[in-house]
Order: sequence, then C-alpha cells, then structure tokens
Amino acid sequence: MLLLILTGLAWMVQIMSMVKFLMNYGVELTNFLGLTMMMIPFILSIIVPFVTFIAALFVYNKLIGDNEIVVMAGAGLAPRTMARPALVLAGIITIAHIILNVWIVPATQAKFYDTQWNLRYGLAHLKLQEGTFTELTHGRVVYVDKVSGYDLNQVMLSDIRNDQSQMIVFARTGKLVSTLRGLSIVMTDGALYASDKATVIGTFDTFDMDLSMTEKTNNSSFKARRMTTGALIRSLNTDLTEKQRKTVISELANRLIMPFMNFVLVALCVTILLRSSLLRRRASLAPAAAVVTMSVVMAAFMSLSNMLYSVADLMMLAGGFGVLAVIIILVLVRK
Repeated sequence: MLLLILTGLAWMVQIMSMVKFLMNYGVELTNFLGLTMMMIPFILSIIVPFVTFIAALFVYNKLIGDNEIVVMAGAGLAPRTMARPALVLAGIITIAHIILNVWIVPATQAKFYDTQWNLRYGLAHLKLQEGTFTELTHGRVVYVDKVSGYDLNQVMLSDIRNDQSQMIVFARTGKLVSTLRGLSIVMTDGALYASDKATVIGTFDTFDMDLSMTEKTNNSSFKARRMTTGALIRSLNTDLTEKQRKTVISELANRLIMPFMNFVLVALCVTILLRSSLLRRRASLAPAAAVVTMSVVMAAFMSLSNMLYSVADLMMLAGGFGVLAVIIILVLVRK
C-alpha cells in the first residue's frame, strides 16, 4: 500500500514538472500520460528499498509494542526465527528489484526518451489542419490546402525568423518525414523566394527543409539510464570521457548493488528492533535508531556510488556492503 501511495505521489510530481512540455508542444493528453507512465519503473527502482524498510519497521515495532516479541521469545523462538519472515520478503523484493533495474528500467527509459523526442521534434509533434496557417515555431508558418496522413497538397511555407534572411516556399505537393535532425518536409514542383545578402527567386523539382534543429543522436546528451546493462558494461572498453565513465560506473552501481539494499536495510531494522526488545533496553528508542542508521547507510551508498571512477571502485563498494550485511546477520543470529 505504501509503495502504491508513494509511487502515485512521485508520478503526480513528474506530471506537474512536465506540464510545460504538454503546453509548449501541443501534445495530446493521452500521449502525455503515456509518456509520464514510462517513468514509473524508474520511480519504483528508487523508492522500493525505503518502502521495504518502512514496512518492516512498522510491523516489528507493532509486535514489540503489543509485547508479542517478548511472548515469542519466552516460547523459545530465537531472534533469527522471528526475523525470518522479513528477511525472506526482503530477499524476494531484492530479486524483483534486480530484474527491474537490469532489464525493465533501461527499456522503459529508452522508450521514454525516444517518445519524448518524437513528441517534441518528430512526426507526432506536428498536427496540420487543412486550410489553416500553422505556426511551427516562432516566425515559421506553414499552410496546407489538403492533408492525407503525411502527404500534403498545395503547400506554402514562410520562414521569417531572421529579419536579415527570409524565405517563402510554394509547392504543389509535400511529404512530412522524420530524420535524425527531427521533422522535415520534402516539397516537389514549386517555387521559392529567398532574401539574404541577395534576393533569389526560382523554381525547383524537389526541395527539402528541416522543421527542427535538434539532433536525435547528440553526443552531448549521454544518458546512461537508457542504455541496456550489457551495453553499459561494454562501453567501459570504449573511449569514454572521464565524466561519461564516471556516469557509467555510477549507473552500474545503482543497477547492480542498489537492489541488495533491500536486504541490508531490512536486516538492520529487525536486528536493532529485536535486540533492543530482547535485551530489555528502552525499546521506544529502537525505531528512531533504526531510521537514523538507515539514513546513514543510504546516504553513504548514494555518496559513494557518485564517487566511483573505475570497476575496482565498484567492486570495493559491493564488497563493503557485502561485509556489512554479513556483520548484521552475525549480530542477529548471536545468542
């Protein structure tokens, strides 16, 4: 229930942050909602460890408050036995989290960025109406007499974005196409008027004009989240910049190590709560101690994962949290 609530809240925040995209590009509401829903797996991958920890904290703290832990201990149950349900649940969630991080999140993120680009610059962005002047961008207007899918008849295109360089094109037919640069219109059998340093008036058989100026494959927008896990690992053997290599290592840490935080945090939670209760210490302080410890561990993981520079650093981080998990288990099973 907590997972659903927090995911819904995070999704609503994502929707609010992208309303400007909806308004600026005239995206249909259904397409917009479908685009934001592609972010849900990524949201889940972030909040699952926290939700698992909170669930374990809530259940075991309630057991302690109702003195059920004391009764079970009096009946001969060891702490490891009482902790087993939470650890089994954490193990199952860890496996599901690995599947989510390694396969589902990269696929949905790649789809998210491709769909966003297409809605912003591609064929899905442009909705032409017959007999209507449509402003593509500020200073660029197109008029079409008839529209049949992506085929156009009797086209007039005016480009006056620059006062020093203006162009007006008339064509008998045209066709909208999607390219790496975005949306283009290929016009045939027409005439043009261009005014730059000199005035040019002429006719053409075929004229191709870009309607957007953004490259789909832009090296400056290196997004590791959209790459498959296999592609991320293979990219370490390529010529990456220092910033890109650091991004790849950090992304691998989040995909491969983050899921095990479900088990580590739950083990920490039940160990602190059970040991505090069974040792007859002030159990009321145990939940606060568990929350503080969880915050420290997660802050350490997030900070260290953003400071990795090599595969050796990644292995050291994984080994460090593996040792932490072993220590927690040893404390839990100790009589």
